Amino acid sequence: MYSHIQLASKLSSGCDYALFKDGIQPMWEDGRNKRGGRWLVSLAKQQRHIELDRLWLETLLCLIGESFEEHGREVCGAVINIRTKGDKIAVWTSEAENQAAVLHIGRVYKERLGLSMKTIIGYQAHADTASKSNSLAKNKFVV
Repeated sequence: MYSHIQLASKLSSGCDYALFKDGIQPMWEDGRNKRGGRWLVSLAKQQRHIELDRLWLETLLCLIGESFEEHGREVCGAVINIRTKGDKIAVWTSEAENQAAVLHIGRVYKERLGLSMKTIIGYQAHADTASKSNSLAKNKFVV
């Protein structure tokens, strides 16, 4: 399927791709998502033509390749958002309070993306994101 859809870097601003497990909708309100959160990788707009497609493909391979071992059942799906100011890729999990699973998923994900040790990615609970009063939700965890 990946070979037959447009590359993320070629999408227009405002477009999204989402890949979720069967029966899970890519929305906070879905029963499997509402207690969960997301590992969020934010990219500067300059990175769209350099790294975006590689990072999205690696994200998809993490999901279908069961990279998260016994914690893979916690993963609901992934979303990529193409935006004018900068793009975002997120891996969604089902239970924000399961700290061991969330941190394991975050560490593995960061490693698989090949991000440097000084690059920080944050985990945001959907409940915090939904109730935020400004443009940035507070990170619950970071790796």
